[in-house]
Amino acid sequence: MIELKQVSFAYGNGERDSGLEDIGLKVEEGEFLLLCGGSGCGKTTLTRLLNGLIPNFYGGVLKGQVWVGGLDVAKAPLYETAGKVGSVFQNPRSQFFNMDTTGELAFGCENMGLPLKEICARVERIALELGLEPLLDRNIFALSGGEKQKIACGAVAALGPQVYVLDEPSSNLDALAIEELRALLTKLKAQGKTVIIAEHRLYYLRELVDRVIYMKKGRIQQEYSGQEFRALPRGELDAMGLRSLSLEGLLEGAPVHLPRTEGAIALSGFSFAYPRGGRSLDIRETSFPQGAVVAVTGHNGAGKSTLARCLCGLEKKCRGRMGMQGESLGRKERLKRSYMVMQDVNHQLFTESVLDEVLISMGHPDVKQGEEILKGLDLLQFKERHPMSLSGGQKQRVAIASAIASRRELILFDEPTSGLDLLHMQGVARSLSQLAGIGKSVLVVTHDPEFILSCCTHILHMQEGKIIDNRPLDACGRGRMLSYFLEAVKEPGERRERVV
Repeated sequence: MIELKQVSFAYGNGERDSGLEDIGLKVEEGEFLLLCGGSGCGKTTLTRLLNGLIPNFYGGVLKGQVWVGGLDVAKAPLYETAGKVGSVFQNPRSQFFNMDTTGELAFGCENMGLPLKEICARVERIALELGLEPLLDRNIFALSGGEKQKIACGAVAALGPQVYVLDEPSSNLDALAIEELRALLTKLKAQGKTVIIAEHRLYYLRELVDRVIYMKKGRIQQEYSGQEFRALPRGELDAMGLRSLSLEGLLEGAPVHLPRTEGAIALSGFSFAYPRGGRSLDIRETSFPQGAVVAVTGHNGAGKSTLARCLCGLEKKCRGRMGMQGESLGRKERLKRSYMVMQDVNHQLFTESVLDEVLISMGHPDVKQGEEILKGLDLLQFKERHPMSLSGGQKQRVAIASAIASRRELILFDEPTSGLDLLHMQGVARSLSQLAGIGKSVLVVTHDPEFILSCCTHILHMQEGKIIDNRPLDACGRGRMLSYFLEAVKEPGERRERVV
């Protein structure tokens, strides 16, 4: 079905660390293949070879041959490859062509020239299978990151390709959406589809994978059968820089993180509504400690990102009071005293080099200090690189480095571990703990239980724009937090009714 013969690739700048070297790989029809390894190891580059984006879109030096379903991908036009391979990218915005969700689900089928009746039937079927009915006829740009990813998956599934290539599809999804994604992948496997997925978040794929390719520095380092991979001990996974294969054991040995509290950030009558979208935020009264790392959890669309944007003053029409250190902060004051790392970091990378990106966040640029921050996030070797030439996980860490360099009092992160492997996730966790240790208040919107246990001291759980749980992550709080993720996996039939 798929064969790569002695394939090497270097991007246009010729930098080997972002390419591939001497890849030989065969994938049988109907096989479920997992690509894993550290951030920047070559997983995304390999997926781009399979769907024809290399060399047709991403330029560089390609050696060897890539065959998919009888096509020489390097020579075939993209439309021919697209007929055999469906792709879901890490950033779903990069593959949208319509303003509305229903039009996006139908777009590929329309390009294929299918009859209107068949297009409508496919859209209806995919919406039912993926639970997309509440998202139909919506403005795509009003959706949360996870909701956009679900629409991207649905648009690809509507085409019915034989091969599915997915690059970090769960990176912005909540626990319920991940379970829905797992259910979709299970159906594709049962239908005999060939699935190739590059992922850091492994637990939801544990029972699905037939074979695992572990990559390092652009090479295939190791191959495992699904059974062999599932049998790997936790210590070996840690040494490889891989995330856990199971959520159940996460609490074992996880330390309790105590905040350095120096007062509280208090909210009262805090509300916000998008135009024609109903009230998106409605918080009557709540507070959380300063000097803490506070996780904000909840399903996609619960209002988490909206809360973060309102706290840092990005939303002009936010109503209510925010108090810090006994002082009431208006929107302009919040803008001065806070810094936010957005979910899509491509919107906030502006300079020509990674180091410059960090320096512009400083009140007084300090090259030595900037390099120290980059070193702590394993980015120093990329200091002269253009930020947009990096992998998704590397870009995420550049934005985090800029936030650390800003030294603002309140630092907010929207899904900071999206696209990060275990080692870099732990590095980000250490950086956030250090920020809290020097008195900074850190608020993190996240769907990542491993990350929460690595550094967070408190948790706010949101539902429909309201905070329904606010507690420290002591032994009881951590147990309740983890139960939210476990229930989504173990009891999918009841999952929509569950809350923390």
